[in-house]
Amino acid sequence: MSEIRPIVMPKWGLAMAEGKVLEWQAGVGDVVSEGQEILDIETSKIVNSHESPVSGKIRRIVVDEGGTVPVGALLGVCAPETVSDAEIEDYVAEFLENFDWEAASEDSVAEPEFADTPVGRIRYLRQGNGEGAPIILVHGFGGDCMGWSFNQSELAEFRPAYAIDLPGHGGSEKNVGDGTVSYLARSLSAFLDAVGIRRAHLVGHSLGGAVSAALELESPGTAESISLIAPAGLGEDINIDFIDGFISQRRMRKLRAVLEMLVADSSLITDTMVEDVNKFKRLEGSAEALAALRNGAFSECRQQFRFEERLGAISAPVQVIWGRQDRILPVAHAESLPDGIRRLVLEDVGHMPHMESAGEVNDAILSFVR
Repeated sequence: MSEIRPIVMPKWGLAMAEGKVLEWQAGVGDVVSEGQEILDIETSKIVNSHESPVSGKIRRIVVDEGGTVPVGALLGVCAPETVSDAEIEDYVAEFLENFDWEAASEDSVAEPEFADTPVGRIRYLRQGNGEGAPIILVHGFGGDCMGWSFNQSELAEFRPAYAIDLPGHGGSEKNVGDGTVSYLARSLSAFLDAVGIRRAHLVGHSLGGAVSAALELESPGTAESISLIAPAGLGEDINIDFIDGFISQRRMRKLRAVLEMLVADSSLITDTMVEDVNKFKRLEGSAEALAALRNGAFSECRQQFRFEERLGAISAPVQVIWGRQDRILPVAHAESLPDGIRRLVLEDVGHMPHMESAGEVNDAILSFVR
C-alpha cells in the first residue's frame, strides 16, 4: 500500500478546525500533479482552492461535495493502476477506523496569547520556532489575526510568525486613541517591546500596511523588510463607501454586499465570514473603535496618512503586492512608486491577495524575507 497517497483536509492557520468541500475540480480517474488545484474548500474565513499534495491518479473520493470534516480527515486517495480496487478499499477503511475524529477537532484549534502593553492588551497568535528576525503580520481595517489563516503556517516553516490584533480589533484593547495610523504604529511598537522583538520582517495588509510603514518611519531600524499588501498610505483615494458600510451595515444581506467589495470573486465570501464580522461589531467598544479609526485615518473621505513621498527615508527593502481588481484601494497607487520597490500585481485578484492568491503571496513574502 506504499503507493497509495492520501489527500486530507488541509490546515490553514492555527484556528482552523474543519473545512467544507464545496467542489471537486478533479474526479475519479483524473491524473493530477502536485500543486494542482483540485478542490474548493470553505473555511470560517473564505473559500480557498486546495492544491494537491501528491501526483497521481485519483482512485477514490471519500468526502463528497457539501461534506464537512475536521483537519486531517481523508478526502480522497491517489494511486497507480497497479493498485487494486480492493487495496484502495482496505486503505480507506483502515484510515477511517484509526482516525480520531474528536481529537482532530480539539487539537486543530490554537489558543491566542495576550501581551500587556502601555496601550492595553494585544491579542496575537504565534507559530514557528525558526531562527532569525520574526515575521509580523498586521491586518487591515476591521480584520484580526485570524485573517492570515492561509499564510501564517506557511511562513512559520521558515521564521517565527506573529499575527496580531491591532487595537480596536479582535480580542485586543478597544481604545484606539485618536484613531490615526500613527497611534496604531506606536501600539505595534509597544507590542514588539512587550514580547521582546527588536527587529522584524513586517507584513501589512491595507491599513496594516500603512501602520507597518509608519512604524519604520517613526522607529527607523525596526524593519528587516516590509511587505505591503494592497496598502493604505500610498495615495489619497479610498472607497469610503466600503468603510462606512462595514461600520453601519448589520443585516446579513447588506453586510455581505459590502464584504463582497473585498474580492474579485464574490462567491469567496462565506456566510460564516459575514456572521463573524457581525459578531465582532457586537463586542463592547468595537463600534466606537471603528468609528474613531474612520474619523482619524479616513476623515474627509480620503486617506489622512500618506507616505509615498517618504519611501526614500525607509532603509529596509520594500515590496508591494496588489490585486488588479482591487475596489477598496486602487492598484494605480502602485504604478508610480520609485525604482527599487519590488512590485507584484496579481490578475483577477481584489483587495485580499493574501487570501485570494495565498500561494503566490506566500512565495513572494518568503523570497523577499530570504
